[in-house]
Amino acid sequence: MKFAVRKIHKYLSFFISIQLLLWTVSGIYFAFNKIEQIRGEQYRVQTNFPVNLADFNFSIPDPSSIEFLNRNDETILFVKARNGANYYFKSGEKVPMLDVNEAISIVKKNTKLEPKSAEIVDKPEAGSEFRGRTLPLYRVVSENQMGEEINVYLNIYSGEILAIRSAAWRLWDLMWGFHIMDWQERKNIDNLLLKIFSILALISSLTGILLFFKVDNR
Repeated sequence: MKFAVRKIHKYLSFFISIQLLLWTVSGIYFAFNKIEQIRGEQYRVQTNFPVNLADFNFSIPDPSSIEFLNRNDETILFVKARNGANYYFKSGEKVPMLDVNEAISIVKKNTKLEPKSAEIVDKPEAGSEFRGRTLPLYRVVSENQMGEEINVYLNIYSGEILAIRSAAWRLWDLMWGFHIMDWQERKNIDNLLLKIFSILALISSLTGILLFFKVDNR
């Protein structure tokens, strides 16, 4: 019995050793880095804006939710209704897409970064920095005070900052892929490979405990 347990522990531990190392290294990285810093919250500038409801004098049929937003120092309305979601000016006209100069201006006003250029992203990419966001959107390439390149992603209509992505975030994302064993999309925490290796790691741990407490009476 002891021989069988020893064999199981030995070969299982060898088989999953690389993934155990990746789990440990990524876990250490997560523990020593604040997620707020990884997400670039330190680059945001918090702003408030007044809203006068009387300025919005138009009707919206069957709205399910209404949100006031600040688009480049102008208050707009985001409405979800039965016929879809739309952005409106105070006049009731639909808000058009931002142009490149407006996107750059929004990043300059609402972050501590220096924007350099902007481009429209309209095609999904596997494992991208902007995954999970509605396309199209703006990617504004910027720099922080140390000259590091930071990508800022904006809602193409409202100018909301949807994500701030730096080298630190990319490393975190890589570690997350190692941790959940989804190296391409880096978002599926319910994948079969992770389940299999988790069970194998559990068996390896249990057999190790059995070997530790097993008394050899020879």
